[in-house]
Amino acid sequence: MNFSKYLRLAVVGACALSACKSGPPSAQKPGKYSSTTGIEYNTEEGMKVADYQGIPDGPGLVFIEGGRTVLGSGEEDVAMTHDNLERTVTVASFYMDEAEVANIHWLEYLHYVRKDSSEEFYQSALPDTTVWARDLSFNDPYVDYYLRYPGFRFFPVVGVSWLQANDFCTWRTAKVNENLAAGADMGTSTKKSKKKKNKGGDDAGDGAEGTGDVAATDEEGKTKISIENGNTLPNYRLPTEAEWEYAAQAMIGTQEVGNENQENKRVYPWDGRQVRNSYGRKMGQFLANFKRGRGDYAGIAGSLNDGAMITEYVYAYPPNDYGLYNMSGNVNEWVQDVYRPLSFEDMEDLNPFRRNGVLDEETKYDKKGYQSLIDDKVRVYKGGSWKDVAYWLSPGTRRFMAQDSATASIGFRCAMINPGSNK
Repeated sequence: MNFSKYLRLAVVGACALSACKSGPPSAQKPGKYSSTTGIEYNTEEGMKVADYQGIPDGPGLVFIEGGRTVLGSGEEDVAMTHDNLERTVTVASFYMDEAEVANIHWLEYLHYVRKDSSEEFYQSALPDTTVWARDLSFNDPYVDYYLRYPGFRFFPVVGVSWLQANDFCTWRTAKVNENLAAGADMGTSTKKSKKKKNKGGDDAGDGAEGTGDVAATDEEGKTKISIENGNTLPNYRLPTEAEWEYAAQAMIGTQEVGNENQENKRVYPWDGRQVRNSYGRKMGQFLANFKRGRGDYAGIAGSLNDGAMITEYVYAYPPNDYGLYNMSGNVNEWVQDVYRPLSFEDMEDLNPFRRNGVLDEETKYDKKGYQSLIDDKVRVYKGGSWKDVAYWLSPGTRRFMAQDSATASIGFRCAMINPGSNK
């Protein structure tokens, strides 16, 4: 080994050692040199390591801290389905839309679909507004006005199938990441213009701590959107049934610091065992949009129960302790899971999820002989709606419908994993 090569390795080793003195490396501060080989990152031959400051903010999302909980219905099983018995599971932290996807969001989706996709796909993305029509009811105005009239902009979109909701999630992911890339390119351009204004155009000090300018841009200087660069959001998607139920429970609001026991369980996503507000100036007011009883959707004039004959503003009623609005009532919400009555039994106890083709196959259900409604194309929906009685407001209740069907009482909200975390 010649002296110059030895000296170079010694310098690299010294640099790596000095980096260790400032603390162990982390995802945000991996250091300039590899802690395994001592080789410098982001050189012509070295590994490219982008700057990473954590997951970008996802529009509309709130953080749901995960943990242990008891899923399942603790109430009397009035439907006699016995399909959601109690069991203890752990759900990892994730993100969820603070409110249901609204008409204005779907109209934005249709706007870009019409610009960027085929007419055939645009037609397939249109909600079924005829879900409002009834032979013995004059709901005709909703057929024409509910989706597009400005007054309904922030009412939950309905008439969308599980398949359509999934398509929306795919589009939203692409559009949000496209917007993040455009913003990053604008930021890069601003940095470059500032460098040019430096005296003598000296850029030597830039990137001494960060390393992302080299790794996160392509040959044309445009931002690379990739998992490795950490500048892209994970997929927006429908929440799993376990995630949805966990978020609706919002048990975080019942916990005392240092107490690892869950001593209370909520019947609804708020405190108490009733559907009325028990506190303050709004005492006695309903906490969700639901059907009180036969023929009673909103109460009497001058003293309305919940203020809504049909759906309601997506930010109406108090949010639960995670900051989520209308996890009970307003509209039911699609979740990812295929429906099986034995989901509570055939499961993992960490992030449980029921997917197609795993145990309890559809061939066991006689759908062709009209003895069953179950197959691999029926999906779970949760939460109760404006046309459901209070029983269905409890997070543990569950129902199912064909994935290509739609009603005036089912909408959805999106969720997202919490990447780069073990919580």
